Amino acid sequence: MEQPSERKPLRADAARNVDKIITAARQCFREHGPEVPLQTIAATAGVGPATLFRNFSDKEQLVLAALSRQLRLHVDPVAAEAAQGMDAAEGLIKVIDAVMQVASDDANLLGAVAGRRGLLIGITRGIIGSMEFLLKRGQDQGSLRRDITIEDMVRLVAMLIGAVDTMEPGSAAWKRPVALIEDAIRTERPSRPLPEPSAIPGVTLTEVH
Repeated sequence: MEQPSERKPLRADAARNVDKIITAARQCFREHGPEVPLQTIAATAGVGPATLFRNFSDKEQLVLAALSRQLRLHVDPVAAEAAQGMDAAEGLIKVIDAVMQVASDDANLLGAVAGRRGLLIGITRGIIGSMEFLLKRGQDQGSLRRDITIEDMVRLVAMLIGAVDTMEPGSAAWKRPVALIEDAIRTERPSRPLPEPSAIPGVTLTEVH
């Protein structure tokens, strides 16, 4: 499948239609969930189904384009700034924070491609490269454990994203597990309290005595 980054440059009117469709997709996925029909997205965008299918052959391609745009807008600038910063460990956590904010804000988009690891890796390859750079630099600075690999970091971030299903969409509940991950990957535990805990929606957990 053609990745969003591989798409040919569009005419101005076509680019506006693509932007409207992606914006509508985010709105519809938030309001209706991962199973929202493409016809509903087209109607919300104010375009005909033919225009939608001319730009996106299926829902999967549209979801990837929407996620790619969110990552480009909200994660890439953080990663670029982190690469210029002095503290690589702090920069790495800021990148993870930015990824998790997107994952929380667009949980239903992620739900639509759940289990499609290869597709998600494709649109996050640049972010993974930034994380690897920051990880190695942090290890050289002595602030990050030297026995951690980029594969470990990808799995840890995947675990964090998976945990979004246990949180209220759009909430900041992800900050606590990110802090726990930070405690695990730093050579010295940060001197700060954990963010406040949050309940799992729809689940009551009782203590076992």
